[in-house]
Amino acid sequence: MTDQITVREDGKELAYRYADLMLFHGFGFPGGVAHAFKVMQRALPLLDNGAPPERREIAIRTAFRGPGARDAFEMVTRSLTEDRYVVDAALECPERGETLARYVFVLSYRETTVRLQLRDGIVRDEFIALGRKADRTHEDEVRLTYLTQEMAQRLLATAAAEVYDVT
Repeated sequence: MTDQITVREDGKELAYRYADLMLFHGFGFPGGVAHAFKVMQRALPLLDNGAPPERREIAIRTAFRGPGARDAFEMVTRSLTEDRYVVDAALECPERGETLARYVFVLSYRETTVRLQLRDGIVRDEFIALGRKADRTHEDEVRLTYLTQEMAQRLLATAAAEVYDVT
């Protein structure tokens, strides 16, 4: 398992670690950054027969609304700035339940498209419920922070193929 993701820009390789993405994003949503990192670890090798794809040719559509993931994708692909990043509610899978419905990512590169969805058991129901709760208390905020950090650590310790399925 590699602890980085690699893309190319004008044929030259750029490698990113999770810590690099966190420096760009900041401290707010480490779980979202970790999800994007795992999505890219899983999808990027599939886009160009194992070769790092050209970063500025990767398009991303997702039902996931989190700013951590958005920032991670932007740093690696520049897709938000260049209008190749779309949050699309039509990708949601409500039949998978509240916890899994929005963890859908579609990455396209040249003639190849890869669709990923999160495996069951990775994100805790408590995390989703607390994240969507209006008027969280201080205790709720503390718990949500813990759950976010714990999820990020679990994601980073798990192979991308065990986190996201290609569908």
